Amino acid sequence: MSNQKSKLWKRFKANKEFTEELLSIDRVTRVTAGWRQLRFRAVMVVWNWKWKVWLWTWKSWEVVDAISKAISNAKKNIVDVKLDNWSVPYNINYKYKSAKIMIHPASEWTWVIAWWSIRKVLIAAWYKNVLAKRYWSNNKINNARATINALTSFKD
Repeated sequence: MSNQKSKLWKRFKANKEFTEELLSIDRVTRVTAGWRQLRFRAVMVVWNWKWKVWLWTWKSWEVVDAISKAISNAKKNIVDVKLDNWSVPYNINYKYKSAKIMIHPASEWTWVIAWWSIRKVLIAAWYKNVLAKRYWSNNKINNARATINALTSFKD
């Protein structure tokens, strides 16, 4: 039975170059002269099996179109992240717009302890032993972008 599962896993991994995670879908309304324009905003985190990750947002009149455009644009702008023993190499404080985050390496078997949008990005980037804290902002998009920028800013 386990041999069959491993064959299925290899086939799934071979067919999917990128993996997508939906961060959020929001209904966005813009008021114009005469009526309201209703659109949907999709925020997607895209990563592959080689420690590359990116986040992208897109608005469209329909949810499916917003998700597909966000995925295709994220694939075009994917970046590398530095992974050191399943954790970050050192402490980092990073600020992006109004969002400030703090990321620290943790001991073995700590897993990821963070707010949910930061946690989704860290798990997508294959980090396992990380502590993270957010300050000043509850905005999930800014916090996720701050996390990606912090992960790409590590020096060798």
